[in-house]
Amino acid sequence: MSKAALIALIFVYLGILFLIALFAEKNKGSKLVSHPVVYALSLAVYCSAWTYYGSVGMAAKSGVEFLTIYLGPIIAAPLWIVLLKKIIQLSKVYNVSSIADFISLRYGNSRSLGAFVTLVCAASIIPYISLQLKAISETFEIVSTSTLGIEGSSVITDSTFYIALILAVFASFFGTLALDASKNKTGVMFSVAFESVLKLTFFLIVGVYVTYYVFDGTSDIYEQAELGLDLNQLSTIKGLSGGINWYFSIALSFLAIFLLPRQFQTSVVEFTNRKQLKTSIWFFPLYLLLFNVFVIFIAWGGMLILGNQANADYFTLLIPLHFGDHWLAILVFLGGLSAVISMVVVSTVALSTMLSNNLIIPYGFIKNLTRSKSFKNEKTIKNIRRLCVFSSIILAYLLYALFDPKVSLFSIGLISFLIIAQLAPSFFIGMFWNRGSALGSKAGIILGMMMIGFTYLLPFITENVLSNSQFVENGLYGVQMLKPYALFGIDLLNPVNHALYWSLLFNTGAYLVLSVIKKGNYRERNYGEMFVNSERVVELKENAYVWKGEANVEDIQNILVRFLGETKANKALRVFRKRYQVNPEEKLADARFINFSERLLTGAVGSASAKILISNVAKEKPVSLVEVLKILEENKETISVNKSLEEQSQKLIKLTSELKSANDELKIQDQLKDDFLDTVAHELKTPITSIKASSEVLTEAEDMPFELRQKFLNNIIQDTERLNVLINDILDLEKMASGRDVLNLKLQALDRCIEDAINGISSIAKRKNVDVRFQSKTQIQTEFDYSKMLQVFTNLLSNSLKFVSENDGKIKVFLEENSEGISFKIRDNGKGIPEEELDLIFKKFYQSKNQTFKKPLGSGFGLAICKQIVQMHGGEIFANSNLEKGAELIIKLPKRNA
Repeated sequence: MSKAALIALIFVYLGILFLIALFAEKNKGSKLVSHPVVYALSLAVYCSAWTYYGSVGMAAKSGVEFLTIYLGPIIAAPLWIVLLKKIIQLSKVYNVSSIADFISLRYGNSRSLGAFVTLVCAASIIPYISLQLKAISETFEIVSTSTLGIEGSSVITDSTFYIALILAVFASFFGTLALDASKNKTGVMFSVAFESVLKLTFFLIVGVYVTYYVFDGTSDIYEQAELGLDLNQLSTIKGLSGGINWYFSIALSFLAIFLLPRQFQTSVVEFTNRKQLKTSIWFFPLYLLLFNVFVIFIAWGGMLILGNQANADYFTLLIPLHFGDHWLAILVFLGGLSAVISMVVVSTVALSTMLSNNLIIPYGFIKNLTRSKSFKNEKTIKNIRRLCVFSSIILAYLLYALFDPKVSLFSIGLISFLIIAQLAPSFFIGMFWNRGSALGSKAGIILGMMMIGFTYLLPFITENVLSNSQFVENGLYGVQMLKPYALFGIDLLNPVNHALYWSLLFNTGAYLVLSVIKKGNYRERNYGEMFVNSERVVELKENAYVWKGEANVEDIQNILVRFLGETKANKALRVFRKRYQVNPEEKLADARFINFSERLLTGAVGSASAKILISNVAKEKPVSLVEVLKILEENKETISVNKSLEEQSQKLIKLTSELKSANDELKIQDQLKDDFLDTVAHELKTPITSIKASSEVLTEAEDMPFELRQKFLNNIIQDTERLNVLINDILDLEKMASGRDVLNLKLQALDRCIEDAINGISSIAKRKNVDVRFQSKTQIQTEFDYSKMLQVFTNLLSNSLKFVSENDGKIKVFLEENSEGISFKIRDNGKGIPEEELDLIFKKFYQSKNQTFKKPLGSGFGLAICKQIVQMHGGEIFANSNLEKGAELIIKLPKRNA
């Protein structure tokens, strides 16, 4: 592909990334953007151009040793459930936005330590960014097949410079949207996740291409490699010395997965929920495994095809180009570009936060910011971070311009790993040992960096830049014991592991010794205790902070307004007062408010600057370690008591609610009972009055005609039967409710029972001109009490007749059988059941007020009896609430076959 076309493709790709990031920012709450897999994929920012290209180069030179860079993170992943969880908990409690903030916070918000850690991170990140730019430049030249006609050695003609600028614009735009650096950068992380998918996909494609297209599978590559390569050198650990080197290389990558600023940014700062951690524990190791499936085969294949003269770092590009498959080389190039972009963007965002919060603001702008208004402060802080992004990338570009083209990507990457590993003692030991001090931390890091300079950087520069090997061969001033690669005669380790061993030995030793000899101040001990007891800190929240002194709420509130804005500050203050039930009139700030305010400011200006801002308006007094422990224990007991009281309060609230519901139900039942008694009294009074009146007429009128006398006698009989039905209903319901009624179960046809019920009401239906239809697909045999179910069906049909209109009334009956049981439905086109009555119609004393007859017929027991009978059969009865017109009652019965 021509250079012009390749440049156009790069710009189009960067534009697509910009749109993806913009989409994610606008859809933060969507399932796609907030999915745990997105978080897990963002962790794959670990796989930069160094691993994308460099691991193949290392596999070609050192064999399977390239795996050590991945085994460390894979071993670390299961420990995340304990170790990373602790780091995340502490970071979220204190609004930590970078690893410099985290370490500074552990040692009492030490401003100097935060600045020192920032410089170490900058020394690690900038060469690493240079490595990425070197990879872009070299791969661009490999893939492009023509010239632009304006080639030269100036910056203006260097495409890498423009790519670096675009990355700076991208990082500064999406990385500084919010003032609070601890807030999630959704757009950046989603685009990183997208790039992680691309680089893995393209790497697997080229792996399959080399293994199964260029060669005839893994066996073919192995057989040819046995003949043409030294497999013993490339596929073994190489004895005791090799095993020790493997151990240190794995340890180095283990430390890097926690300490690299870009990894801290993605794994800690961008963390939002527990599902992300649970997913990452298995997903991230799987990703790394897939990434390395074809590395060794690409390396062997490249050596067999291209020989030892070609740059092994770029076998993934050179092999497809060798066979004329330029399209595949373009895909691989885009995968490498994805690895570069994700690493550069996340690293510069993390570094800009550290530079602004731990170096520039606390040492240069803190006084100016305290005198400015909130909107101006926000603009200033954001501009500082944007300037840091551009400065970092420009500095990395200048360093890239000085690189010797012969220096491998892997060598440059290892320098960054070695530098960042110097934070390990202060970071890891500090979380589990409360005695660790800022002095010990600073001294340890300085000694560690000096050892790296002597055992790795100095010989690396003299050999690769100055082309002088005397220092390496003869040692400092010709002293053999001071050889940089064999210090004090230890020559078992390769240069990187040798530097790692001595730097961490001096670093850790200085940290431990100085921390024991000289105790840290009360703030260091305070935070040390909180870091060690992180679970208690999470539980106690603001109560975990120990502070003594004097401070006015108004002064601190003014600081919050100045940096967060009036709206955010007032909202935060309301939340605090509501959470701890603090009187708004309270003038003096307590330890909880001091801690709360420091946390809010930490996200905006960093922990060191937050400490300075609060200390400017608060007079703090020293606290002894005994007081720290005592206050923490008292706070813990207070929280425990409050929790117990809260639980009891919740129980009382729940019990009160239940009692209120029961009381309301009793009131309803009492009202229904009163209505029922009125109805029953009416029903009893009517036939009794009629019987009495008929009897008096018959007694007094001795000469009454026979036909008229017979009519009065029939009325007496009908009213007596009516009384009998009413009394029997009451007795039946009481008998069924008490469990004294027994079913007479027999295997018989349920559909025949329904037909008999329909026949029973057919005369009334004909008189009202109501259409009653029964639909049953097949005869259904089951065990049931015939007379009782006949009573149920008759009652339901009679109810439907009450509610439908004369002449156009329709009643449909359905009977179905399936694997779950038997379903009976009766549907009509009447007035329906009001929504408020759906739960009441099966109550004992309830009569619907929606009947078509003026006088309520029946005692109000009908549906209550139906419910009891159906429940005795192990079924359920209910009304369908989803009908727009009419009513539908449904009975579900279990299958019962003898």
